[in-house]
Amino acid sequence: MTALGNMTWPDLDGVKPVLAVPLGSTEQHGPHLPLSTDTDIAVVLCELLAAERDDVVVAPPLPYGSSGEHAGFPGTLSIGQEAFERLVLELVRSAAASFAGVIFVCGHGGNAEALLRAVTQARAEGREVMMFLPRWDGDPHAGRIETSMMLAVRPDWVRLEMAEPGNEEALQVLLPRLRDEGVRAVSPNGVLGDPTGASEAEGASLLDQAATRLIADVARWRR
Repeated sequence: MTALGNMTWPDLDGVKPVLAVPLGSTEQHGPHLPLSTDTDIAVVLCELLAAERDDVVVAPPLPYGSSGEHAGFPGTLSIGQEAFERLVLELVRSAAASFAGVIFVCGHGGNAEALLRAVTQARAEGREVMMFLPRWDGDPHAGRIETSMMLAVRPDWVRLEMAEPGNEEALQVLLPRLRDEGVRAVSPNGVLGDPTGASEAEGASLLDQAATRLIADVARWRR
């Protein structure tokens, strides 16, 4: 795997690989998971992609996104949809000089709408760009799914002794209040789901499944 941040400009002179950009967030993930959770997962997926393709270079991650729904929890940092959309679009425009295309791997669902707008605009300009937003069945935020993946990715950063269930209602039921009042209004501990039963083995399997889908999507895109 080649990391762009570890390269020098001569390493890219005369070659035009594809740039994989991990998109995440810095936002609360309950009392037991780090604020970098979404970013860490996106980075691992990009690394797994690059391990399978010698034409992929992994960019430094973007650890800030649209996380306004998590306002009210200490440590959460959000740049909002407008700034995120503009940043992504300008990144694609800049990357065109050095790279054959850009793949955005997004670990934070709150970035999806702004990312789609940016990618749509970039494609209208003739840019080679794709986006990948992994999806897993199960609880939506800081529950068993994300806790399992973080046990596989950063086990030393997971505080299992602090893990506790949050609001376990279906997301579609919670969405109206989430949009109007934010996560804290429906879950004082910031968890949407139940991290009980999380395991490193399940997390590794979930990441492998997502990486397999990502690799297949990129293969079709670069065909």
